[in-house]
Amino acid sequence: MIKTIPKRKTREDVLGLSVPLFAKCGYDGVSMRDVAAAVGLTPAALYYHFSDKEHLYLDVVAHEFGEKAAALKGMLGGPGSPWAKIEEFVAGLARLLATDKNFLRLMQWVLLDSDEARQHKLAEHVFKDLFAAVHDLAAKLDSRHDAHLLAISIIALVFFPLQAGTTHRFMPGHRAQQDKPAVLARHVIELLRTGLRQPGKHGQGAIPPASPAKRTDRHTPNS
Repeated sequence: MIKTIPKRKTREDVLGLSVPLFAKCGYDGVSMRDVAAAVGLTPAALYYHFSDKEHLYLDVVAHEFGEKAAALKGMLGGPGSPWAKIEEFVAGLARLLATDKNFLRLMQWVLLDSDEARQHKLAEHVFKDLFAAVHDLAAKLDSRHDAHLLAISIIALVFFPLQAGTTHRFMPGHRAQQDKPAVLARHVIELLRTGLRQPGKHGQGAIPPASPAKRTDRHTPNS
């Protein structure tokens, strides 16, 4: 009887097979032993590839985000007007989040992570390039608005309805067609086009000037 030699797990294999674990349980809910069992390695063999769980987690997020971010960034940098590019990006992001549940859930856990050091590493080494591309395009949509806040808002308008899962289906006014990524994308673009046409309350920009501080001391006239 011929025995089949099992394929040796590569680093890329480990990263890919780890995504569903972290997507389901988050950083705190997964141990190195859990990962080793899921990918068919001994803990010692897993530690050969990754020095600790944080190293593995950061690489898993980078692995899962990297290829998808490249496609989304390509939409932002392609030919066409700023509005054409943002429409393509919003539609692409909505499709991605609606169809790739592991990616959506992993990003939910990433956003819920309270470890500031990990968040900083991911922001600097994983998310920065795509966000910078959204930020630069947002600045071209309407120079009156804060580009950083506008970039955050564009992403959040797509993310949140899909992050809400099935909860929004039980809210008043829900219709089945609202769950389609194309419908969500059109809604987001309509909101952006309507909102960015209107001047801010304070004229130039969305951030109002700081209010003067109220004086709490009382002037006592000289007697």
